[in-house]
Amino acid sequence: MEITSYSFGRISIEGRAYTSDVIIYPDRVDPSWWRKEGHLLRPEDLSKVLEAKPDILIIGTGAEEAMKVPEETLHFLHKRGVEVHVLDTQEAVARYNAIDKEGRTVIAALHLTC
Repeated sequence: MEITSYSFGRISIEGRAYTSDVIIYPDRVDPSWWRKEGHLLRPEDLSKVLEAKPDILIIGTGAEEAMKVPEETLHFLHKRGVEVHVLDTQEAVARYNAIDKEGRTVIAALHLTC
């Protein structure tokens, strides 16, 4: 799936606009992703992502990187064989599009605002 644009609080994926945090799977978009603790990403916030068995997970932490990804979460993902890239959301969008074109199984979990 191609991300065609991103700006603070808004993303367009395959021509459709979203205004809340999203998870982009290879075959669908979850437009209502939210974390239990808001700006803190915990392993339990990614249970559906792990069910999809991605090779790579791109985490967009927001325009100002307000969403934090603790070491516990990174360890949890690496232990399950998932390559993780944690970037501000603008950089995450670019990385996602590049990796997606390579044909690898990539999922993006993107915080769209702060």
